[in-house]
Amino acid sequence: MSGAATPDMARAPALVPASLARRLLERPLTVLSLAWLGLVLLASVLAPWIAPYDPLNQDLLSMRQGPTAAHWLGTDALGRDLLSRLLYGGLPALAGILEALVVAGVIGVGIGVTAGFYRGRFDRFVVQGVDLVMSLPGIVILLSILSIFHHSMFAAMVSAGLLGSAGIVRVVRSATLAVSGELYIEAARIAGLRDSTIILRHVITRIAGTIIVQLSLFAAVVVLIQTGISFLGLGVPPPAPSWGGMIYDASSVLNDDAFMLVPPGVTVALTVLAFALIGDGLRDALAERWMQRSGAGTPVASARPSSPRASSQLDPKAVMSLRGLVIRAHGLAQPLVDGLDFDLMAGETLGIVGESGSGKTLSVLATIGLLPSGTAVAGGTMQLGGAHLDLADTRSLRGLRGSTIGMIFQEPMAALDPCFTLGTHLTEVLRHKGGLSRRVAKSRAIELLREVKINDPEDVARRYPHQISGGMAQRVGIARALALRPKILIADEPTTALDVTVQAEILDLMRSLARSNNMAMLLVTHDWGVVADICDRALVLYRGKQVETAPVAAIFSTPQHPYTAALLRANPHNAVPGAELPTVADVWQQLAAIP
Repeated sequence: MSGAATPDMARAPALVPASLARRLLERPLTVLSLAWLGLVLLASVLAPWIAPYDPLNQDLLSMRQGPTAAHWLGTDALGRDLLSRLLYGGLPALAGILEALVVAGVIGVGIGVTAGFYRGRFDRFVVQGVDLVMSLPGIVILLSILSIFHHSMFAAMVSAGLLGSAGIVRVVRSATLAVSGELYIEAARIAGLRDSTIILRHVITRIAGTIIVQLSLFAAVVVLIQTGISFLGLGVPPPAPSWGGMIYDASSVLNDDAFMLVPPGVTVALTVLAFALIGDGLRDALAERWMQRSGAGTPVASARPSSPRASSQLDPKAVMSLRGLVIRAHGLAQPLVDGLDFDLMAGETLGIVGESGSGKTLSVLATIGLLPSGTAVAGGTMQLGGAHLDLADTRSLRGLRGSTIGMIFQEPMAALDPCFTLGTHLTEVLRHKGGLSRRVAKSRAIELLREVKINDPEDVARRYPHQISGGMAQRVGIARALALRPKILIADEPTTALDVTVQAEILDLMRSLARSNNMAMLLVTHDWGVVADICDRALVLYRGKQVETAPVAAIFSTPQHPYTAALLRANPHNAVPGAELPTVADVWQQLAAIP
């Protein structure tokens, strides 16, 4: 399948997010739950106007009456109207739920996402803090707070929110850890997006269902906590109406009049159930809304030798000059990359070649400060745009992402967020990093899709990643990497996951874009055919050591190092039918001489 849009694909109906409200309305239990909470809220707010009696008014001649025309839900042991007390007790209950929910949500989600996204020491501190808070006896703390603040329900709800946030932190952190390791998060970082933008648009969007379920369950628990506090007489002081207080009054005469427990008990039970069902409904609606269908969519440069360079001096003529890169992993004495040097000229394509595990991808990730957890730059300097940069200082490298250095990945689908359209992937870079308005960014996104040879870019921009082929996904990845016109493009095995026909198309596209934009490329690959097709020079790595750097023609004709020769002999393109393909191990005695 070609990476460009085919006529059949252009005529295919586009998938767009269905209305969240419509998805919710398709769930009867969710609708009933929302209706119940809406009714409780409306009735509580309008209680002064719709309640038939004053909730404190006593009528000793009408004590413990069942439902009558005068008292629809009956009366309590002092003759007070149960319906009126239920209505007036609703607003304090809902206010308390909101107070606890806001505190738990802000702290739980904020700390959980931050710890899971940044990890490191802060994450370890958060984990230990959560374990400590969850080991505390919550009910004892709440009772202590109520005794100190003189039965203040506000203080109790804030305390409940603080205690409950620990559980939310734990769950949200775990969800964030899983999402933050996705390739599209790295793609967003390399595109130059700020961490805050990535968290809000890509992390929280993916874990929204988990957050909603946790908050809805916590709201249900808060209803029970608040009811229990009032039942103990430590919340809203009697004779002021509260749901928990009404349950306590009913429990004192349970043997004589069991019906008094029904109105407040059913109200509390339905409210708890409604919060739980709403959370499930919202989670499912968010997960399914991306699958709803809607209307149909609208219808080679020759290698040139590079000049020799001194290994100790940064080359001021190079668009990127790197010296002495050393990368180490925690707990390992042997460096993963040891003393890498190279110069990259404007418009040049440098191929970094080696077996898996030789340090190719680590080397290029070090230039943009995105080494994986557990590894770090132990030494190395880089000259870029006239500035000298310490590669160990990752903060100084953040500003290079997107605007100066772009990157495309081996797995094009994994680099795209499935929750967003292809057009959104481009416009977010243009708006948040490029500073363009929404209208201009949309127009520019269409131009970028057209530049990477995608047919009918307006239709493709409305699609989601699951609706396109791997070749088209890689074209979108290239368009995003080029959105801010970087000087350097890093391509990490960009054709490995594609079939042969699409590989050739992608390589031709990269070559033409590099020419038209005078852009330099760092190409990570283990395919000598790709090196011969697109690269000007090749740099060979073996176990993190740079063993040879030379023009491509010289590498193929007269390799200077035995490892380079071994790699070339193991090239499948040179295989003789019927003969056994040599491997690097076949020349191991020669490789043993490598220092």
